[in-house]
Amino acid sequence: MTAAERYIDSLELFGMAFGLERMHDLLAELGSPERSFDAIHVVGTNGKGSTVLFAEALLQAEGVRTGAYLSPHLTSFRERIRVGGAEIAPEAYEEAVLSVRDTAGAEVTQFEALTAAAFCAFEAAQVEWAVVEAGLGGRLDATNVLPRSRVQVLTNVSLEHTQLLGTTRETIAAEKLAVVPEGGRLVVGEPEWAALVPQAAEVAVVRADGTYQDQNRAVARASVELALGRSVDPAPMTAVRVPGRMEVRGSEPLEVWDGAHNRDGMARLVAELPVLLEGRSPRVGVFSTLGEKDVAGMATLLSGVCDVIVATQSTNPRVLSAAELAAVTGGEAEPDPVRARERAIDLAGGRGAVIVCGSLYLLHDLITRSQGAEAARSTA
Repeated sequence: MTAAERYIDSLELFGMAFGLERMHDLLAELGSPERSFDAIHVVGTNGKGSTVLFAEALLQAEGVRTGAYLSPHLTSFRERIRVGGAEIAPEAYEEAVLSVRDTAGAEVTQFEALTAAAFCAFEAAQVEWAVVEAGLGGRLDATNVLPRSRVQVLTNVSLEHTQLLGTTRETIAAEKLAVVPEGGRLVVGEPEWAALVPQAAEVAVVRADGTYQDQNRAVARASVELALGRSVDPAPMTAVRVPGRMEVRGSEPLEVWDGAHNRDGMARLVAELPVLLEGRSPRVGVFSTLGEKDVAGMATLLSGVCDVIVATQSTNPRVLSAAELAAVTGGEAEPDPVRARERAIDLAGGRGAVIVCGSLYLLHDLITRSQGAEAARSTA
């Protein structure tokens, strides 16, 4: 483990007051790196990460020196920071994170430290445009410190983090749209939110036919065209691979991984699966979720496309236990996610399908366990 990894792991996820004062103070001490680049700021409930990666690809194709900031990650924190269309180099990540450590110590949250490190990395790489994904909400999110936020994006809104953001879609949308500055230019993926931003100079409502990712591509393209002030070729987005989003990872059985982690995300996944799974039987789900989610709603949706669901659990401390989840799904319980996936593969057979979903933490655990097993075999 590197010094940067040890530092990030040592920081609190939550527990400090929710607000921007620490972030402003930290960035000022770092020399205000957030002032060195223009930004597209992406907020919303679902699809933010995909939209960021699609927008990044379009900017890259237009010859722009890009940065991108994502959350969460699947395997390592370094995945969250991208420069020039690729994951930041290890040495650049180390330098950026340690500059934050040496300035802030333990007086910031993990997300604040990573956000500040990303902005430091963008400044060091002379990034022209950064596409920045908000972490939680918008108004008080650590990313809402961008003086050169030129375009803002709201992908969609559903109920999430209600204890912090509000108990209705309208109040949550208002929290997210607070990132739009006076005279901002906003792209929204749902038309009902256009009237909530009187401060915006321009609002583009974007709706696309096709899949969920087609919608994200359309939103990304509109945001980049607003940013650059010209039309762009959408073709570069077709080559973008979004890890953990309708990701096919096996063929016999067909194996699909998706990080859908709330009811709306599950609804989108379930709507798109039938075409991909056509002719495949049986269909077996591997499902884990956090306890605060709409567990029953997600399970009902998944049951509509799966013949059986193997309930499991990630290592996240807020996870619903496999036994409790199985009581909702009516299927099997296997707490160990690796064994749960193996059981699903056995049940599906070569002609079936396995759908691994419900939590990015589940995908993280499966990937890291797999990587650990491979490393152990290579050194044996």
